[in-house]
Amino acid sequence: MSTEEEPAELGQTPFAPPPGATEFLLVRHGSSEAIRWGERFPLVDGHGDPALAPEGHQQAAAVGQRLALEKIDAIYTTGLRRTVQTAEPLATRLGLDPVAEHRLREVRLGEWEGGLFRQKVAENGPIAQRLWAEERWDVVPGAESTEALSERVTAGMRAILEAHRGERVAIFTHGGVINQILVLATRSRPFAFVTADNASVSHLVVVDDRWLLRRFNDTAHLDPVFTLRAEPPSA
Repeated sequence: MSTEEEPAELGQTPFAPPPGATEFLLVRHGSSEAIRWGERFPLVDGHGDPALAPEGHQQAAAVGQRLALEKIDAIYTTGLRRTVQTAEPLATRLGLDPVAEHRLREVRLGEWEGGLFRQKVAENGPIAQRLWAEERWDVVPGAESTEALSERVTAGMRAILEAHRGERVAIFTHGGVINQILVLATRSRPFAFVTADNASVSHLVVVDDRWLLRRFNDTAHLDPVFTLRAEPPSA
């Protein structure tokens, strides 16, 4: 290139998804109902299936308000109540029918399923301590291995990718699954992303075989200031 053809300056430009990229908005479900000590949530196909708590419904409304400002081509849930209920406000705003992808359901927790996981972690016994130290779900008796979780989550994500190439998809799923997706995308340690908050949004851009993490645990919409700013002016 000659001197005359070279630009005088080269500034920085913001990221823009390349043509044909698929975007995933990974939404953790809102806060689910509390569990009483010694009780269990109902199970669906071996997974605990609590409904949203009152604050979870408020979080669902907030995330629906936030994502309604973006172009969403499809909405997915895992079919469990807490993801279905969290997706409902957005689906209603956009007029979209959510699709269930069961392979993106939460980690199978074996003997700690149905709400017992919360109680055992709160007690912080030897197995709970091993769970965080070794970063493996299957230290819990009967729980799903990292390898099995990775296989099913990868299959679920690839199915959605094939169905929505070049589109933006909102997936309402679970904290353990969001962690697994982002670990696979970034090749991080097994529990690097287990801290996603309820109703948080994480953002992936997929280009061919490249998975680019753009956002993790975005909760700006849960700030009351955002709610006030997002509300349309009164007549």
